[in-house]
Amino acid sequence: MDTLRVGLIGYGASGRGQHARMLRALGQRVTCVVTAEHGAAVREDWPRARVVPDVASMLATAASLDLVVVASPTTKHAEHTAQVLSAGVPAVVDKPLATTEHAATDLVRLATQHGGRLTVFLDRRWDPEQLTLAGLLERGELGRVHRFERRWERFRPVPLHRWKELDPAAGGLLQDLGSHLVDSAMQLFGPVTSVYAELRTLTTPALDDVFLALTHAAPADGPAVISHLQAGGLVGAPGPRTRVLGDKAAYLVTEFEEEPTPFEALDHRRGTPAHQGWLVRGSERVPVPSAPGDHLDLYRAIIRWVTDGGRPPVDPRDSIRVARVLDAARVSAKEGRAVHLT
Repeated sequence: MDTLRVGLIGYGASGRGQHARMLRALGQRVTCVVTAEHGAAVREDWPRARVVPDVASMLATAASLDLVVVASPTTKHAEHTAQVLSAGVPAVVDKPLATTEHAATDLVRLATQHGGRLTVFLDRRWDPEQLTLAGLLERGELGRVHRFERRWERFRPVPLHRWKELDPAAGGLLQDLGSHLVDSAMQLFGPVTSVYAELRTLTTPALDDVFLALTHAAPADGPAVISHLQAGGLVGAPGPRTRVLGDKAAYLVTEFEEEPTPFEALDHRRGTPAHQGWLVRGSERVPVPSAPGDHLDLYRAIIRWVTDGGRPPVDPRDSIRVARVLDAARVSAKEGRAVHLT
């Protein structure tokens, strides 16, 4: 595997906690980091990396970079990504690509003008749960699916004090977890034709209580799938992580990344081979073998994309479609109606 010279914009929870960790695991080199607050952490993790105060300083030596990861706060994604693309360096942008459909479209257009070297870090496509469910659908084990439910809920009555909780425009669960939830639903069940949303702020200035009902384009041989997607920070009893209903069976996942859950007894795995959720028919439940894969596979694909060319591992146009749904959700919640997409 080639060793890339990587620049990181931002070294907080995302830049350090996700991207730098994965890059190190795959033997890549972080050679420059843009940060105003975390220089000591950079020098601890990457002693030979340059620490610079702004993106312009990083791109003054753009020829020394093979890849730039944009992991700054979401409100800065459009500005920082445009700078990187204009300098001719391939860019990986943490989700969401931008805060609106219009801004995401502008970035994809700019990327096209500069050779199309843009992709988006939608690592949840590589969740074992998502891959396992995709396999079930491909094999037809659920039959005709009519409803998809996914929840990203936790009990955090005292919220964290960071920009994601404090920025009403670019923070909040609609932009953060909602981007993953909508992308997952569209990857599995296709384009969205209408959006209904209930959005609230309970404990933070940014949205922290999110419910989306998406209607997907109906297939020729069955009903449209309706996706119910929920994200909340004040959920003392999180619901099942995933429930998919078909005319042959349901798929049920009751736990997620060791978060506390009231379903521990149901999902107790002692004596059960490694599995990812259950195939359920009434009182009958059968463990589903987990599909192989993890988030590092996305970075492996990114490295191949940078070194060998070809299609990006995540098409940035998918982020335009996600942003369109999130824009419609805001309109729906404000006006109390379903928004139909053309």
